[in-house]
Amino acid sequence: LQLVESGGGLVQPGESLRLSCAASGFTLDYFDIGWFRQAPGKEREAVSCINTIGSSTYYLDSVKGRFTISRAGNTVYLQMNSLKSEDTGAYYCAPGCHPERVDAWGRGTQVTVSS
Repeated sequence: LQLVESGGGLVQPGESLRLSCAASGFTLDYFDIGWFRQAPGKEREAVSCINTIGSSTYYLDSVKGRFTISRAGNTVYLQMNSLKSEDTGAYYCAPGCHPERVDAWGRGTQVTVSS
């Protein structure tokens, strides 16, 4: 299974980004998908997750009200608004919502929030 992340960048506090997670060679329809991030010196954590039909979502407390996860076609999105410096990190998507259960990670996409 190969997932490809995109959409990261360098933004100022308060700005927005939309991350995309696209599947290559298979359908995402049968998988819960999570977005994870790893900040420098910290462990990888689940930021947001969505179930197969989009009826159930999870958000890390610190991003509730600012981030929105969604899925359409063979892509899962993470809309990130009102970005803060503490959102800085490498963002990855993977099946499930538990980073310790992920066998292999993609390249991720870097999000840097800085003034």
